[in-house]
Amino acid sequence: MIHHGFEKLNDINNFAEAFVRPLHLPFPITLSYIAAGSEIGGSWLLILGLGTRLGAIAIIGTMSVAIYHAIVTSGFNIYLLELLALYFASAFSIILLGPGMFSSDYILKEIFKDKFNFSLSFNSKKTFTKPSISSNKKPTKSIKQKRIIAFPFSTFLSS
Repeated sequence: MIHHGFEKLNDINNFAEAFVRPLHLPFPITLSYIAAGSEIGGSWLLILGLGTRLGAIAIIGTMSVAIYHAIVTSGFNIYLLELLALYFASAFSIILLGPGMFSSDYILKEIFKDKFNFSLSFNSKKTFTKPSISSNKKPTKSIKQKRIIAFPFSTFLSS
C-alpha cells in the first residue's frame, strides 16, 4: 500500500484526472492527496502496530472508493477487484479482531494497564446495583453486563 500511495504522489494531477474526476467527487486534487496520505500513513500504522485500528480505517476508506471506482468503470471484473477486496478484507479483519499481542498497541495497553490499574477488555464482569432511596427498601437485583459479540480467538488476538 505504501508503494501505491507514493505512486499517487508522484503524479497527483494524473491520478486526480484518471480516478477522482470520473466519480464526480468535489476537490479532486485534495481528495487525491488524502487518498495517498491514508495509504501511506495507514500502512505505516499497521506496520508499526501503533494505532492499528485507525490505520485500518484509513485503508478501508480508500479501498471503498477504489472498489466503487473499479465497479463503475469496469463492472465486476474479478482481476481488478481481487487485490482491492483483499486489502479491504484484511483491514476489516484488523478492525474487528484488533492488532494482536505482538503489536505496539498491545504493549502500550499492558504498560498503562499496570500503571493505572484499569481494564479495557469486554471480558470484565461488572456488577451494577441501583442504590435504594430509603433504608427500608431492599436493594434491587444486580445486572451483569454481557458480551454482545464474540469472535473466535478474540481474547487471544485482540488488544
